[in-house]
Amino acid sequence: MIESSVISPLLALAGIGLLAAVAQWAAWRVRLPAILFLLVFGILVGPVAGLLDPDALFGDLLFPIISLSVAVILFEGALTLKLSELKEIGSTVRNLVTIGALITWVITSVIAHLAIGFDYDMAFLFGAMVVVTGPTVIVPMLRTVRPVKRVADILRWEGIIIDPIGALLAVLAFDFYIASQSSDVFIDILALFLKVVGIGAGVGIIFGFGLSHILRKHWLPEYLRSPFTLLMVFVAFALSETMLHESGLLAVTIFGMIVANQRGVDVDDILDFKESLSLLLISGLFIVLAARIDLAGFVAVGWASMLVVAGIILIARPISVFVSSIGSDLSLSEKTIIAWIGPRGIVCAAVAAIFALRLEQEGAPGANLLVPLAFLVIISTVVLQSLTAKPLAGFLGVRDPAPSGYLIIGGGRVGRMIAQTLALNEVRVVIADSDWDHISQARMDGIETYFGNPISDHADRYLDLSGIGNLISLSGRANFDVLTAMHYRREFGSEHLYELPTSAEGKQNGKHRIGKRLRGKHLFGEDVTHNQVLGHLRDNWVTKETGLTVEFGLEQYLEKYADKAVILFAIDTSDRLRLVTDADDWRPDAGWKVISLVDDSEVE
Repeated sequence: MIESSVISPLLALAGIGLLAAVAQWAAWRVRLPAILFLLVFGILVGPVAGLLDPDALFGDLLFPIISLSVAVILFEGALTLKLSELKEIGSTVRNLVTIGALITWVITSVIAHLAIGFDYDMAFLFGAMVVVTGPTVIVPMLRTVRPVKRVADILRWEGIIIDPIGALLAVLAFDFYIASQSSDVFIDILALFLKVVGIGAGVGIIFGFGLSHILRKHWLPEYLRSPFTLLMVFVAFALSETMLHESGLLAVTIFGMIVANQRGVDVDDILDFKESLSLLLISGLFIVLAARIDLAGFVAVGWASMLVVAGIILIARPISVFVSSIGSDLSLSEKTIIAWIGPRGIVCAAVAAIFALRLEQEGAPGANLLVPLAFLVIISTVVLQSLTAKPLAGFLGVRDPAPSGYLIIGGGRVGRMIAQTLALNEVRVVIADSDWDHISQARMDGIETYFGNPISDHADRYLDLSGIGNLISLSGRANFDVLTAMHYRREFGSEHLYELPTSAEGKQNGKHRIGKRLRGKHLFGEDVTHNQVLGHLRDNWVTKETGLTVEFGLEQYLEKYADKAVILFAIDTSDRLRLVTDADDWRPDAGWKVISLVDDSEVE
């Protein structure tokens, strides 16, 4: 290995950040989970090239840094766990994250015991580590596979909810393992286990209700809410760990769950901050963890490790899914694709790494195999399922056709009018907006919504784009419309980006106007503007569908309505709905229908 003095600590830290950025960009370009690239980069610069030695770089700070990073990741995951949502997501998801998780845990543990030779206490610890899937690996896969909406919803919600639950299982399993090694008396083991759980839960409850009270009473200015919360996570973790080792992760998980489920406590801004921080921590953390992998560990587990991977994919996951879906109306094909898609991700690797470090310090037999085995499960499930899930979904007939739905940015009156018109024509539409008044009105109109910034990390993870293939930017802010177009250009393609500029933009000269190459197609014709359409709506114009015939064609329609109509959509003879833009090379003909915004009071 290259001497650590060859690369300065400053250059090593900068290099980790650069590799993390490249990995995230590469994942975005090829639509694969970023964890795959982070692990590959870490292995290349660590055990392969010998350019990065985390133990030499961080010294005694390595374990505290990893511990605090995992604490932040678990707290952020716990903030997304709304207990009320468990009632709304259906029995299948509830069963998957409870009964299904238990089945996966037990079967994986037995396989690890038989194939690797782990003692049962170590095997059950490993089984708890690999229960989780996670949205960071599920969401990119769903966008590529494009399963039917019901399947996508089940997989996405399972990934969100199983993260903190799986981490909690792993923490409890680890605490029980440590307790079992310190005493031969079952009562003493149980007492120590309960003590760890009690301290972790106690600290989590105190900090959870304490922070919730502070936030509810608005005792903090807006700019201090997120930094103060982060510091409280650090303090809660450190305090719990000081009182009793291995209770800190349980404390921060319960801490996050309590804050997330308090009435009158808005955590959206905190969640956005934590997501950005978690992205930074996750990226750097996984490069560091992968760089610590001992390639000899992969050799040590040998071919038996493939039996563990095969058991998880072919035995544990299918049994878990089919048992969890008993009594549901899922078809056999839907159950099969759900059973096949179960990649392991961030929490699995993070928890395995931190527990392996601790167990190695304790001299536990087999601890050196935990990280290579967990990472092998992650890499195998991500690569295998990313390559095969799409053709399998097509073969089973549970893959959505080419996405035809619309994501509308901006829930104002114009956006809601377009969304309602699309929905009436059985087109899936989602309105995304950070204005709660707009979102609440859209929901009252029966429109599917996403409350938040559509170009945030949270949207990348949780905004369900299954069946969505087009973007309409209607925020009324030119710069933001351009940002959304650039953000979703890779997702939808430039030919599926639309926008409706404001009136003010048309009066700007060339040197102040945003370049057309950065923008979407101009909706409803070159001279139509957002403010103009909004004015028509305020004047009580209505949407109206009209069929065209040989006798009453487009020319006669335009002559009849003159300047009292704006054509929005056209429906061709194949019932295909088309948006009208300034770049259309087609023209409505006999047998078509046009949907327009019309001043109906002016027409006989």
